[in-house]
Amino acid sequence: MPDLANTEARPAALMKAARRITVKVGSSLLVDPSGDGLRRDWLRSLGEDIGRLREEGKQSVIVSSGAVALGRRQLSLKKSARLSSKQAAAAAGQPLLMRAWEEAVSPFGIPTAQLLLTLDDTESRRRWLNARATMEVLLGQGALPVINENDTVATEELRYGDNDRLSARVAQMIQSDLLILLSDVDGVYTGDPSRDRNARHVPHIAAINDEVERWAGGTSGAGVGSGGMRTKIAAARVAQSFGCATVIASGHGDHPLARLESGEANATVIDASGSPARAYKQWIAGTLVPAGSVTVDAGAVTALTGGKSLLPAGVRAVDGSFERGVCLRVLGPDGREIARGISGYTSSETQAILGCPSSDIEARLGYSGQDELIHRNDLVLM
Repeated sequence: MPDLANTEARPAALMKAARRITVKVGSSLLVDPSGDGLRRDWLRSLGEDIGRLREEGKQSVIVSSGAVALGRRQLSLKKSARLSSKQAAAAAGQPLLMRAWEEAVSPFGIPTAQLLLTLDDTESRRRWLNARATMEVLLGQGALPVINENDTVATEELRYGDNDRLSARVAQMIQSDLLILLSDVDGVYTGDPSRDRNARHVPHIAAINDEVERWAGGTSGAGVGSGGMRTKIAAARVAQSFGCATVIASGHGDHPLARLESGEANATVIDASGSPARAYKQWIAGTLVPAGSVTVDAGAVTALTGGKSLLPAGVRAVDGSFERGVCLRVLGPDGREIARGISGYTSSETQAILGCPSSDIEARLGYSGQDELIHRNDLVLM
């Protein structure tokens, strides 16, 4: 049975230790269900929380619902299960949503940036790499990426359908240390507290098992959102698998992140399994099937074993036909595999820049690319 009283895995401690935090904000928090539109005062208080996290040296990413709910009000659309209706509402509501986020964080000198993703974007390695690279630049420049599902173009089979699971994939993409799911429930219960007087709040879950899944089936939120506890547990399972802890907490009340940091808010913590960086390297080494290989010289072997990236200058041969973003075997001069990593170039591009100094890549290809054939963050020694 999961631990119901673990006092070590507290949200405050996790937030203090985290370098990157992904926060999912549900529609029921952003949009007043009575029809009055955005809860602007609440959003400003969350903006203050994000500004304070930035002052503490932490990077934040927001996965925000609310576009469909706002768009329905803007277009006077009734709630409908038809995809076309949802897509029209999302198209009208997304600009309103982004404007609200900009107003919430701009007083703290934080620029916002919009990213709209689909299930396909997080399943396709090339799109995944492009999205990750974009977010890395945004975070490096101190911006707040605000991410939502691209409802205006996604078909049913290519939709997440809820932002809980999307937030877990985003957290994986940027190697977040912590995923915070803010909604209208303050965590996991052993039953539905609105129906079961004996239902207990679960502050800590070490591992997600069948019993936890049963609990999730009995807890649901209210309001304008589409998610429930099942989707939150599914998101936490994804996060746990790549070394990211999850906090499920209520966002009701001002300053929801500050209240988590101070220990005032009730929440459920679901442990990580290892660290994001370690899990990512294990994924490269043990899960991905290599699509090709490159042979490097002795100097590159020394650089790689010293923790450096693989530069084109150290590559002597390329084998296989592959696209950017696939896994490659890195072979030493004797043909032995010394590493695996995610390629920053296609096979034809790699062939064109063999032995090439990074400063000459643009001249060889006719366009500018990254300096590394395989960045050290995407490489694991075998």
